[in-house]
Amino acid sequence: MRELIRTNDVVLISAVEALLDGAGIGHLVLDQHMSVLEGSIGLLPRRLLVEEDRLVHARALLREAGLGAELSVE
Repeated sequence: MRELIRTNDVVLISAVEALLDGAGIGHLVLDQHMSVLEGSIGLLPRRLLVEEDRLVHARALLREAGLGAELSVE
C-alpha cells in the first residue's frame, strides 16, 4: 500500500474515504487512534493508504474532486 494523503483534518479523511469507496478503491487509514497518546489535540496526522496498483487512479480521482493539493508527494 502507498500513502495517498497525510492530514490532521478528519473531515478530509472522511471525504476521501467516501470518494475511494465510491470508486471501489481499497484503502486503509493509519494513526487514527494516536489521539490516545497525544491527548486528543490532533497533533499527529493520519495517513490514508491505497492499494499500490490503484494509486494512479486514486490520485486522479482526488484531483478531479478538487483535492489535488492534499495529495502526498509522489
